Amino acid sequence: MSFWGFLIDRWDDFLVLGLEHLAVVGTSLALASILGVGLSMLVYNRSVPRALALAIVSVIFTIPSFALLVLFISPLGLGPVNVIAALTLYGMLPIMQNAVVGLRGADPGVLEAARGLGLTRMQQFWKVRVPLAWPVMLTGLRVAALMLIGIATLGYTVLGPGYGEFVFTGLYRVGTPVALNLVLAGLLGVLLVGLLSELLFTLLRRLTTPRSS
Repeated sequence: MSFWGFLIDRWDDFLVLGLEHLAVVGTSLALASILGVGLSMLVYNRSVPRALALAIVSVIFTIPSFALLVLFISPLGLGPVNVIAALTLYGMLPIMQNAVVGLRGADPGVLEAARGLGLTRMQQFWKVRVPLAWPVMLTGLRVAALMLIGIATLGYTVLGPGYGEFVFTGLYRVGTPVALNLVLAGLLGVLLVGLLSELLFTLLRRLTTPRSS
């Protein structure tokens, strides 16, 4: 059977796995964003806590994906919870790095003007510093999303959802006629999810940032 014939024959599975892939990546990205941006807001102007927080997420990022998924089997078992936990930790590094850079890089002149207008420190933070940092934060979210889309494929090794099922089933069946079609279908699915992610972030950037950003 040709690849396109295989894809038509397994179209329902292709769509279901795509929705699963989107769900696990979307959930992980949301959790990583909440934790990463929230922690960055707490430490961006404190040198020692900032360095410590970034060091911790950097060390976690160096752990091989497969090893972390296996380590989580004991506390979290097999399945999507395990994958979401691992992806959340991996997504925090690019999100935190960009959030810290964005928050620390706010134009001092603009902040001074905000103080001159009588804004409190909290108002300056939410109405001036965060909006100025948003384009840089958004870049971190975009990078994290693309990274997690790829790593999520490994989740099938611990019975996680997504296109990893096609990829690893194909690898397990190397030497059979269907093996290559399965791997190609999985790779195509991951590429399409990545393309959708890029389109969504491009749209979000246009809707939430000034043209000059």
